[in-house]
Amino acid sequence: MKRNLLIVLSLILSNSAFSQINGDFNYSLAVKGYSIMQMPKIMNQKKNEEFKDVSFSGGMIKFNDNQISYRLGGSYIKRDIKAVNICSTCEEMNGQMKDFNLTLGFEKNLNFSRIQPYFGFDIGFRENKFDGTIISKNILSAANGSVMAPDILETSKTGFTASPVIGIKINPISQVTLFAESSIQWFYSYERQETVAQGVGNTRTFNKYHKSEFLANAVSVGIQINIGNVR
Repeated sequence: MKRNLLIVLSLILSNSAFSQINGDFNYSLAVKGYSIMQMPKIMNQKKNEEFKDVSFSGGMIKFNDNQISYRLGGSYIKRDIKAVNICSTCEEMNGQMKDFNLTLGFEKNLNFSRIQPYFGFDIGFRENKFDGTIISKNILSAANGSVMAPDILETSKTGFTASPVIGIKINPISQVTLFAESSIQWFYSYERQETVAQGVGNTRTFNKYHKSEFLANAVSVGIQINIGNVR
């Protein structure tokens, strides 16, 4: 019985000592190594095409205050994509997407142990752009049966974001933390869509909207370095 009490007491003391060491770091630098996330829709893009897997696309600076950390984060993604527009003519879009996201928020740890679940909330600014072409796969030129030239397409979404966050952190040593988190982001944006038909007259079509959408960040995993020991 005494032996069991000593073991429990030693575990409590070791956890307390670890929490004190972990709490003594004022700042943390975090890098997201891998993420699976849902990107803003381009036109009426198919739902299953919106999820992208990205590597080393973002990071955070955290200002630690005991169990609460205030976090400033950012990400930038640039890649070539091919997507299908859901419509009667099954338009295909090819081009380059650029996505910039800046967030400010907090996270709160739920305990002081080496394995720490946490929750948080971020607000921020997001800009998503697409430059490329769009063409109907079903329309053929009546003159010679060849596929028509694609139209030039430019779209952009700019607006406000808000997202609740849940995650878990593992602290193998006090200076290094591994983390995995998920979130749902609400994106309210001003959207511009511009198409230019290549051919006679180069007809230009311009539309603008205010839209909102929910974007799932299925998982982001990364590493955090704790610095600025106050002792």
